Amino acid sequence: MNATADGAGSPHTAPILFPRHRRLRHLTYVLVSLAALGLSLTGTDEMVSEYGLGVFQGVLAGFAQGVALVLALRRPVPAWALSLAATAVTALAARAAMDPIPALIPAPRWPWSTTEVIVQAVVLLLVALRVPTRRALAALAATAVTTFVIQGLVGAWSYSSTGVAAVVVCAVAVLIGTALRGRSEARTQLVEQVTITAEERNRRTLLEERSRIARELHDVVAHHMSVISIQAQVAPLLVENPSEELKENLAGIRQNALEALAELRRVLGVLRSENPEYPDDPYAPGGPGTGAAPDAPQPTLDRLDALIENTRAAGLDVRGDVRGEVRPLAPGVELSAYRIVQEALSNALRHAPGSTVAVEVAHDPDGLRLIVTNSRPQQAAPPSPGAGHGLLGMRERAAMLGGHLTATRTFQGGFAVVAFLPRDGVALPDGPDGPDSPDGSDAPDGLAAPEIIFPTGDETP
Repeated sequence: MNATADGAGSPHTAPILFPRHRRLRHLTYVLVSLAALGLSLTGTDEMVSEYGLGVFQGVLAGFAQGVALVLALRRPVPAWALSLAATAVTALAARAAMDPIPALIPAPRWPWSTTEVIVQAVVLLLVALRVPTRRALAALAATAVTTFVIQGLVGAWSYSSTGVAAVVVCAVAVLIGTALRGRSEARTQLVEQVTITAEERNRRTLLEERSRIARELHDVVAHHMSVISIQAQVAPLLVENPSEELKENLAGIRQNALEALAELRRVLGVLRSENPEYPDDPYAPGGPGTGAAPDAPQPTLDRLDALIENTRAAGLDVRGDVRGEVRPLAPGVELSAYRIVQEALSNALRHAPGSTVAVEVAHDPDGLRLIVTNSRPQQAAPPSPGAGHGLLGMRERAAMLGGHLTATRTFQGGFAVVAFLPRDGVALPDGPDGPDSPDGSDAPDGLAAPEIIFPTGDETP
């Protein structure tokens, strides 16, 4: 944490003396200014009564310390220099007043008065809070050397020594300020590190989610490549007396399909994880009740009823509803729709135990609309060991297919996940119902307002 040349550093280095709230900070300035005025008056009286200085000299000496205390709030290094210089000048002027004999009785405290010790200690505390430790120690060393020169080398006739006590008090102030500064810097670094760690975790989770989505979509592509290969192999048998050119072209198509399929399988062998990430999916590889092979086909919306039944068996009241005319969807859209509903149900199981869940799948002319809403949970959710990035994955799936997804709390304390996926997996063109509609909505058919009221038996919509 760097400090400027005049000693003004980041406000985070002095969190105790400089509150972040503007009103509290102004109150601090007012209190310090009142304390500086009181110390100035006390110092003036001390210089006149104990050191025998004139009123004008006493006022200058006393108020120089008060000004240094106020200045230290914003510029601690110049304030330290002003306080030390005023103390040295005052000590030399007081020495002249104490000589010749007879000396002042009782012997004055010299070369540091009580007011000067207090102000110098506070200023050094602020210096230690606002500048690097080596500069604070240099300021303390300068204060100690000045004290030694005035008291040890110059000296006076008769006085009560305050040099050692002043240096000790200033050293304690520097030690406290350095400790507070180190604690503040450590806290700031910890916050920055936590922020960086969270960003890296989110980034890693996003990459893992994209890899998993790519793996699943590659499975779909592999299926189509297999179909192409088989059709290219069978096609010559469906034509009477096919030409050699036709046979060669179909053989080339089949060979290219087989090569592409082999490459896809090689990639999938690297991407495929040993354990599925959806243990509640009855059709996932190794899922309960199926014992499917690792290369089983990816689930589609045809298996949504089985997913809902499996969730009911886990203890959640789920109601399913399919609306609209069922239209053919791109395989990637089918897969992502299933996974979005699956993740939404998993979140309801983890975070809303005892709630009632409504799953609505609406087939619109331009795409598929998914709404998964749960009511207020009936009991506290137990701690979940998951990574907590399910919404990130759902949004990534929707965005990859040109759609969008919104997740928000409902007015009745539940949670709603609303998604729209284009039928062909391609983003809709801009227009009144498209992503850039004039009203600022990026969701067609009213999906820009996902606050869904889910009526239950004991609640009023």
